[in-house]
Amino acid sequence: MTRRSSAAPDGGDGNVNAYRPLRLTVVAIGVFAVLFLIGGSTGWWTPADNEPPIGEVSRWCERVDGGLFREPINTLGNLGFVVSGLAMFVVLARETTANRTAGPTGNRFTGNQPIALTYAAATVFLGPGSMLMHGSHTFFGAWIDNVSMVAYILIPWMVNVAVLRRSSDRGLLTAYGLVLGAFATSYWFFGGDLGIGLDLFGLSIALWMVSEALFRFWSPAARVWSGLIGFGVAMVFGITPVEMFNAVGDHWWVVLFWVPGLLADRAPMTRRTYTPWFWAGTTSFLLAFAIWTTGTADHSWCRPDGLVQAHAVWHLLTAFSTWCFFQFLRTERRIGDGRPVSGLASTGRFTPPHQ
Repeated sequence: MTRRSSAAPDGGDGNVNAYRPLRLTVVAIGVFAVLFLIGGSTGWWTPADNEPPIGEVSRWCERVDGGLFREPINTLGNLGFVVSGLAMFVVLARETTANRTAGPTGNRFTGNQPIALTYAAATVFLGPGSMLMHGSHTFFGAWIDNVSMVAYILIPWMVNVAVLRRSSDRGLLTAYGLVLGAFATSYWFFGGDLGIGLDLFGLSIALWMVSEALFRFWSPAARVWSGLIGFGVAMVFGITPVEMFNAVGDHWWVVLFWVPGLLADRAPMTRRTYTPWFWAGTTSFLLAFAIWTTGTADHSWCRPDGLVQAHAVWHLLTAFSTWCFFQFLRTERRIGDGRPVSGLASTGRFTPPHQ
């Protein structure tokens, strides 16, 4: 349960300031829409080297159009992220209006708290980011698309590590900004593998599952075996351990599976409810990924002139998964008796989280 407070989480009168983040986001979306339409009406600019010319089939199956958007259906499918993110802002604003704070629950995802707003903003950002890639076929579009994806996927696992380390919101957001900034800069100058053969988006999916296992089952032993979960996640996406060990140089990043275990030096003092939202989000994402694999130019199911495009469906389903995970993260509650999940309170290492 939440509780009422005399001040809103954003530091002002809830009724006055609660909807400010939502209004600012709507204005930003409006500015983007105007600029996006101007870019489309002027023919964009030089396409990226890996994009086919107008009239041919794009990498994501849809035929390249000479109008406003190079891939109209795949582009518009990204509106799902905008809707999902705006819905999050509305939920958070309503809680702030009612002066409902996290109270004793320890939840960073209620009301206009910094982490909650960052998650909602990152979800909205996924829409314009991907729209620029599918709409313009430019290098800048590909760059901002990847930046938006990493901006979202960093949040869950970095939040988990922050909880397990008792990090403050300021510390978490500082680390988040530094990692995201380093990724954006490296991608711009060195390409998608950052010049070191690293797919940070894919790695972050594995780190999320590793850190989630630590959040749920923390123990000194779990810090050791948790990294093995990364291999299971990699297998889901088609990279087997045999393949990794046969080309160790290309898969050096598997050592990073142990980063959450290395950093997570304390058991959490909170717990989450995994049913239904975590499983709904996971199912939606895996279904989306299965559909994504069919939405490429070389797949036998590719219908470049069809009104339904697999890649657009991928966008809509993953947008739904962002909403599910938002609801899941909001289930976090401090343990009733104040003891950490592992029951190791006798170590004396556990201090209240900095909220």
